[in-house]
Amino acid sequence: MIDGILETALYVDDLDAAEAFYGSLLGLERISRAGDRHVFFRCGPSILLIFNRHETIKPPSPDALPVPGHGTTGAGHACFRVDAEAIDLIAEKLNKAGVSIESDFRWPNGARSIYLRDPDGNSLECAEPKLWNL
Repeated sequence: MIDGILETALYVDDLDAAEAFYGSLLGLERISRAGDRHVFFRCGPSILLIFNRHETIKPPSPDALPVPGHGTTGAGHACFRVDAEAIDLIAEKLNKAGVSIESDFRWPNGARSIYLRDPDGNSLECAEPKLWNL
């Protein structure tokens, strides 16, 4: 049966800006990049896939892997699992880089979340695992 989420994807228009944001600013380890199509990052035990939305909607060429075309329009959302002690450090790093925190609050169960936007407008959340009783 399903045991978790192996990977999640966000779609962007500017892959270079996304690579700098997720790699340099957020500190995720880059696994690979394929031209202007995608860049993949390790994110704990999972993988974050960042796709150029204009490239992944195209059907695969006959010599490519048989991955169907995919994509979205509009902003997506991803939530990063962050220990309580690290949320302040991340918020400070984001503030120094000029990235504004849209919301910083505690959920009814006491878990803290901060929300921000990546350069393409995707909604990102950094939250304590206890948000979902993990």
